[in-house]
Amino acid sequence: MSDQVAIITGAGRGIGRAAAIELSRRKYSVALVSRTGGELEETARLCAPGSAEVFQSDVSRVDQVEQLIDRVLAKYGRVDVVAHSAGAVVMKSVEETAAAEWQMMVDTNLSAIYFLSHRLWPVWRKQGGGVMVNVSSAAARDPFAGLGLYGAAKAGVNLLGLALAREGAEINVRVHTVAPGATETAMLRSIITRDQVPTEKTLDPAEVARVIVQCVCGELACTSGEVIYVHK
Repeated sequence: MSDQVAIITGAGRGIGRAAAIELSRRKYSVALVSRTGGELEETARLCAPGSAEVFQSDVSRVDQVEQLIDRVLAKYGRVDVVAHSAGAVVMKSVEETAAAEWQMMVDTNLSAIYFLSHRLWPVWRKQGGGVMVNVSSAAARDPFAGLGLYGAAKAGVNLLGLALAREGAEINVRVHTVAPGATETAMLRSIITRDQVPTEKTLDPAEVARVIVQCVCGELACTSGEVIYVHK
């Protein structure tokens, strides 16, 4: 493997799993992060041989994020990339959504980016650079009914990505935001049926993962600060 190390949150399934597989094939060492260890073990099996290490962690909690980065640095000595694809969604009206559900969406989708970047900024300053790619959503600009609060959290992801990109430029840190439309994941199917949105109208997680990889080390490396919308 190369000496390039990528942390992938939400790596147990969906977009995170697909991104981990794609980056491992490009000879990145991948630190697989999720709250569910069993799913991470399956992702590790699907990655390039010898490329993956499992780090069970809840990135919605600042203490666990700090411990996670410390563990990854102890294992590899560096972090070059973070792909934050961990997400949480509740499809309810504002009247129906409990405060705890709102907080869960904000902390998983948005606060985790602050926790990760706050801890990694001095690492990247010392290393001379780094890359962060955050997964947002088309709901940030056009939410389905019941996804307004989720969309608001993702709109925060978009703006924070721009702010971090501007701050990071002086230390050679790039921050990209990828905002896919409906993607065939377990999270999507927990709120939307195939009768409502058929599979043929959804993105495959691998399609989104390829855009993430292009931001990390391909033709989209020049898009730091931008929101890249991905549609079927």
